[in-house]
Amino acid sequence: MRVALFVTCVNDLIYPDTGRAVVTLLERLGVEVGFPTAQSCCGQPQFNTGYRHQTEPLVRRYAAAFEGYDYVVTPSGSCAAMVRDNYPLIAELAAAEGRRDDGLAEAAATAAPKTYELTEFLVDVLGVTDVGAYFPHTVTYHPSCHGLRLLRLGDRPRRLLAAVRGLELRELEGAEECCGFGGTFAVKNPDVSVAMGEDKVGHAVDTGAQVLCGADNSCLMHLDGIISRGKVPLRAVHLAEILAATEEEPYRPARRLPAPQTGKIR
Repeated sequence: MRVALFVTCVNDLIYPDTGRAVVTLLERLGVEVGFPTAQSCCGQPQFNTGYRHQTEPLVRRYAAAFEGYDYVVTPSGSCAAMVRDNYPLIAELAAAEGRRDDGLAEAAATAAPKTYELTEFLVDVLGVTDVGAYFPHTVTYHPSCHGLRLLRLGDRPRRLLAAVRGLELRELEGAEECCGFGGTFAVKNPDVSVAMGEDKVGHAVDTGAQVLCGADNSCLMHLDGIISRGKVPLRAVHLAEILAATEEEPYRPARRLPAPQTGKIR
């Protein structure tokens, strides 16, 4: 099968190690990964802000960039949900307005079914939960809203984490609550966004974990900002970087992980 990495804007510009981790992980599992350089933004920021018509060229661009690939894998539930849920909707709304299609419907129909978030590709397509990872740290997992509610990832991420050697997974109180990022919500409602993020970080600190793990770097960026400003003994790490780590090639963070904690420390 031909598999392409859709790295997403946030990872490309801010968290390139996550994209590299996806390639390392998939290649270790025997998958040949392509990276079409014509890929760009999926259009989520524009669509979420109400610029639907301006998003349509990006639907066509996405489909063209990944033409010929059987699967498109992305380390982002929000971008995967944009393609899977909103591309067909954008095409339907354009048709309802009676506008000329220009290949929009075909692009959406082609792109949506072959786009997978990383954890569902691992579990549902490759059929694996033990990916040979080694991460000797305490971890708590935050399920982002798009993955939880639109993609319905369920326990896939947790099953993958549970199979990592050396990893101790700790339960996060209020795990299903939004972290407060919410795309443009964080820009339009900064005070509420920060308060929600502080609640999430507080619950993570209460677990005593060293690492707050997630499958969306947009959410982790928001939470890591709160962690950094508050000098909280916690690190936000993308799931792909944990799964890519092995005993031979361990995870090497830019900043040292905090020391393990026991019990509630707030």
